[in-house]
Amino acid sequence: MSVGTSSAPGAQEAGMPPAASRPPGDPAGLGIDPDQLPDGLVVADEQGRVICFNAAAERITAVRARDALGQRLEKALPLEDLEGRRWWQLTDPYGGLAIRVGQPERNLLLPGGREVLVCARYVRTHPTGPLRRLVVTLRDTEARRRTERSHAELIATVAHELRSPLTSVKGFTATLLAKWERFTDDQKRLMLETVDADADRVTRLIAELLDISRIDSGRLEVRRQPVDIGAAVGRHIQAYVAAGQPADRFLLRVQQPLPDLWADPDKIDQVLSNLLENAVRHGEGTVTIDITATASPREDEDTGTSVTVSDEGPGIPEESMNRVFTRFWRGSKRGGTGLGLYIVKGIVEAHGGTITVGRAPGAGAEFRFTLPVSAPAYLA
Repeated sequence: MSVGTSSAPGAQEAGMPPAASRPPGDPAGLGIDPDQLPDGLVVADEQGRVICFNAAAERITAVRARDALGQRLEKALPLEDLEGRRWWQLTDPYGGLAIRVGQPERNLLLPGGREVLVCARYVRTHPTGPLRRLVVTLRDTEARRRTERSHAELIATVAHELRSPLTSVKGFTATLLAKWERFTDDQKRLMLETVDADADRVTRLIAELLDISRIDSGRLEVRRQPVDIGAAVGRHIQAYVAAGQPADRFLLRVQQPLPDLWADPDKIDQVLSNLLENAVRHGEGTVTIDITATASPREDEDTGTSVTVSDEGPGIPEESMNRVFTRFWRGSKRGGTGLGLYIVKGIVEAHGGTITVGRAPGAGAEFRFTLPVSAPAYLA
């Protein structure tokens, strides 16, 4: 292990257990091996010299533990704030106010400008006594930056998607209010139908945002009821045919008998709507929907229901398969928010199910989701 050794300065100070009683690789008497911690850990003694520098700290700072041990903290860990001020001189943990207990987490800079999240705790023998230990934790900012970038992308996408329908709604309503008498009934109907469609688009987008928020926070509620999955798919096919799609473009195959399925009918409709829209919009040829009984994704159940939606289009490139269910994935064709399949995966997993993507026998895309039957206990 590349953490300190018991011979590091300060390791035998008052209040520390004897070296023989410490776990291997535990020079600071922490009770655990510091290299097992996920965050960087740096401990300085009462003279401000480093007595512990764990493996995560090495990785985050690119400083070797053997070079840091025994050094003054400000030399081993030369941090600056975002205004270029030296952090340890600014905070003065050893000579500052004796009532301070530490420093809250904040962004600081390592040499070279790399950002890290730093939190410090001051360990004293009594509340206003001298500092006996300075414990510093370090975290890489990359994970947080990825989250922030994802949120920024979501805001930008939503702003872009809202701008177009809201501009249309505002334009048509303003025109109708200002020049109502100049338009024929047919023209008025056309403009109102456009406003109605754009309002539906805004409503869908807001619903998607709410779903994403609930999925990300683990608060997506599932209200289970008996669901006839074959009839649900049939309704979606009829809607597409009524909208102008040829009836022979869809092939529905239902294997009988199917187990009784208990699921949230509205959310299952949302899953089917997204998968079928994806196949119709981005695929080609016949859209085939197979519904079969299969093994349950839950270990405590024997049977489940599987739905496979496939098309005969170009399919999804192999290198994109692992990104299909991520936010903002749109494939080769632009359009839409790129949030639909992310929501589909969240809904299926909230039901305790699984979803996969692959290549269909006809070379198109194939999405397959499997749901446990999830019958209530009183029916078991």
